Amino acid sequence: MAFTHNLGFPRIGARRELKFALESYWRGESSLDALKATGAALRQRHWQEQAGLDLVPVGDFSFYDQVLDMSFTLGNLPERVQGFEGDALDNTFRVARGRSAASAEAHADCCGGVAAGEMTKWFDTNYHYIVPEFTADTVFRLDASRLLAQLAESQAQGVRAKPVIVGPVTYLALGKAKDGSDRLALLPQLLTVYAELLETLATEGVEWVQIDEPILVTELDADWRHAFETAYHQLKSCRVKLLLATYFGQLAENQYLAANLPVAGLHVDAINGRDDVLPLIGLLPAHKVLSLGVINGRNIWKTDLTTVLDWLEPLAERLGDRLWIAPSCSLLHVPVDLASEEKLDPELKSWLAFARQKLDELAVLATALNQGRAAVAEPLAANQAALAARRASPRVHNPRVQAAVARIDAHLGRRESHYAQRAPKQAERLRLPAYPTTTIGSFPQTAEIRQARADFKAGRLDVAAYKAAMQAEIARAVREQETLGLDVLVHGEAERNDMVEYFGEQLDGYAFSQFGWVQSYGSRCVKPPILFGDISRPNPMTVEWITYAQSLTDTPMKGMLTGPVTILNWSFVRDDQPRSLSCKQLALAIREEVLDLESAGVSIIQIDEAALREGLPLRKAQWKGYLDWAVESFRITANGVRDETQIHTHMCYSEFNDIIEAIAGMDADVITIETSRSDMELLDAFDDFNYPNEIGPGVYDIHSPNIPNEAHIVQLMQKAAERIPPERLWVNPDCGLKTRQWAEVIPALRNMVAAAQRLRSPV
Repeated sequence: MAFTHNLGFPRIGARRELKFALESYWRGESSLDALKATGAALRQRHWQEQAGLDLVPVGDFSFYDQVLDMSFTLGNLPERVQGFEGDALDNTFRVARGRSAASAEAHADCCGGVAAGEMTKWFDTNYHYIVPEFTADTVFRLDASRLLAQLAESQAQGVRAKPVIVGPVTYLALGKAKDGSDRLALLPQLLTVYAELLETLATEGVEWVQIDEPILVTELDADWRHAFETAYHQLKSCRVKLLLATYFGQLAENQYLAANLPVAGLHVDAINGRDDVLPLIGLLPAHKVLSLGVINGRNIWKTDLTTVLDWLEPLAERLGDRLWIAPSCSLLHVPVDLASEEKLDPELKSWLAFARQKLDELAVLATALNQGRAAVAEPLAANQAALAARRASPRVHNPRVQAAVARIDAHLGRRESHYAQRAPKQAERLRLPAYPTTTIGSFPQTAEIRQARADFKAGRLDVAAYKAAMQAEIARAVREQETLGLDVLVHGEAERNDMVEYFGEQLDGYAFSQFGWVQSYGSRCVKPPILFGDISRPNPMTVEWITYAQSLTDTPMKGMLTGPVTILNWSFVRDDQPRSLSCKQLALAIREEVLDLESAGVSIIQIDEAALREGLPLRKAQWKGYLDWAVESFRITANGVRDETQIHTHMCYSEFNDIIEAIAGMDADVITIETSRSDMELLDAFDDFNYPNEIGPGVYDIHSPNIPNEAHIVQLMQKAAERIPPERLWVNPDCGLKTRQWAEVIPALRNMVAAAQRLRSPV
């Protein structure tokens, strides 16, 4: 009998209930009890929606981030928050975002906030986690209260619970030693706390615990491989059964290691790592469960159930009760429920599956395996009909676009001259001071902006009125920037709901959901557009807004675009052709916009590639192939302009020291990056690599409500000037400002401008 389970469920709610509850609490409009009640209601609903599974994940719900939750479970709190009193959830928010609600901070006698924890991408996803912090003196102490409370809730509701925790080796691998010490030296005492946690769960009647070790799909050196052996041989005496879960890639050379760890079961990603499965079956001891992730937990297309069954049925005969099936990874990375999509095109909707529908697909597979295909003949037939309709749809393929991609050659991605020849021409045209100041593009998306957009989409506001409202917001952004004294302005992006969705709405080959929200970090949710067909640009997308903004000022105005790699990586991408091909289609479309902006007189064009690093394969052996087409796509987009036009790009919250040569190969005139939370650590790459172009290290952490002071910004820029010649440095925030309030943005930018002025004229 095939056994079904799930690795994790989206926690934000089908209508983003968690987001709104969090932000209401942070603003002081609701109580902590109300926030916790929302969390409890969401957990109860989500467990009910997973009731058909043989085992249901518990502990996957988080008010902010599961890795940060694990830090609290292990008692690994940064020293800067250890002295605060009050509820542990307020401390969670302090680590995550620098502060909690105003009332909590008043109680803690802390009004200025603390330094927020460093944030980076969860493997190759757009989810951000808070990086664990270690020193040689780190001491771990168990605090299982959060997990035990959720477990008690689930047991009271009759849930067949499988607690979910981050495994010890992955936890150490994801963290950073702030003093340069060896993280693996902490493993022995860490394992003592893990053993205590597992024994505590056993005492509460838990049979199975899912322990996530996704770093097993990466290349591990001998020390980290030995850490796995050490960890799981020490934990094998615990009275719970461990399901060690890997996902996002192949085990490859780690197959033998994973198969022979002393755990009761192993979960592998059979979407990305199908080639692992047959060798693993031969390696696994006869008593060990093999869980196969056969439903894609990262994308929203219907599963080809018949093809999966053709592959699974022989395995089921071979494994019997040892076969478990599940999604490939947590469903955190997909929207909650397709049934909510009342406005989505019916044909396209028939091709899709969100989290709830993926569990329905899992149920069909389990029934077919356990009772025979005849028992699910009708859903199997409907599934095949939908897949056939998608393959045959004329909406998917555009011969004109395919021909344009076929004509791409190396010339398309080359600038007229090298940077050394371009830079003086740009300096002559722009006449900027030393340490020029700018922002990354967006300004606060106020309630008025969101209301105008909602009224326009609902037909309550006509085109002329909407345009006037957006122009008024653009004018405000320009006035504020001129008053602050910024050297390069932006139009503020009032008209943009999202940096990817906005462009997708104007490109052929994209579709959009109403409620397809996915958590990016904390309360931040994104609604990835659905890339279902060949991509083309029918009309200019930004030129009117940018040229209007430039008409209001004599100060240089940046044109703001999202790059092809980021649009690709932050979309739900079609799975019927290589991602590289879709990316080149996007590159040609955005290139047309770049050239139109230049023709309209825009002297600086920023093409954001925030997600370039995110798409990097988890195995270094596969990096070159990805970087070749990703960098080529950016160059196709950017490099048709004249020497005098300055091209910027932006990357945020990505560890890119190890791909610095590829980033230099993009040949952007200016790159802006996140460095504020990492205290300029990302600039370590420039110790050994002579980056040739200009760079703006972010000095204002926009993901925190804390306002940086002038002295702190000066200090960060002085660190940067130790690695980058001052004449090639810019001063800017680390990301766009749409999620902040004007009351935070204005003083922060005022301090940033003052810092730049001090740097120009040091005392």
